[in-house]
Amino acid sequence: MLKKFIKRLLPSHQNVKEHKILALFGTLLHDPNLWHLNRRSASGAFAVGVFFCFWPVPFQMWLAAALAIPLRVNLPLSVATVWISNPFTMPPIFYGAYLLGIKVMGAPQREFSFELSWDWVMRSIETIGPAFLIGCLMCSFFFSTIGYFGLNYLWRLSVSKAWKQRLKKRYPKSE
Repeated sequence: MLKKFIKRLLPSHQNVKEHKILALFGTLLHDPNLWHLNRRSASGAFAVGVFFCFWPVPFQMWLAAALAIPLRVNLPLSVATVWISNPFTMPPIFYGAYLLGIKVMGAPQREFSFELSWDWVMRSIETIGPAFLIGCLMCSFFFSTIGYFGLNYLWRLSVSKAWKQRLKKRYPKSE
């Protein structure tokens, strides 16, 4: 069942509550709804995590936690889902967002090379920044919506399959 699979992947409540980064939220973390795993909380948490994984900002996990708390969705799942964008997946994700931004804006694609300097960051924000940020925003909304409805559908499918198996065990066909 999908619920059991997700629970195996998530860290324990105590580990998350004791995490030094999430200590910022204090007693808000004691709400039991943040730790409960059902179809609504899992779908919402997945959508929150996917939404913030496309944002090109540091502290994506804090942002996901900050939105998961008022929405009362599963906190560990929303924080963990942010890691879809990790150091290995960020370059293709952000390049794809940049290409999408170019298509939407109708802007020409600009050549750029990475430099580790503040001057490069400021020049990039002026040249490729608008297309990149629009692409990131569009990807955030699109993939979080797909993630919400996709996980919701998979959850329903999983529950339906479990019910059918339970009925087969309870009422076996007599031959």
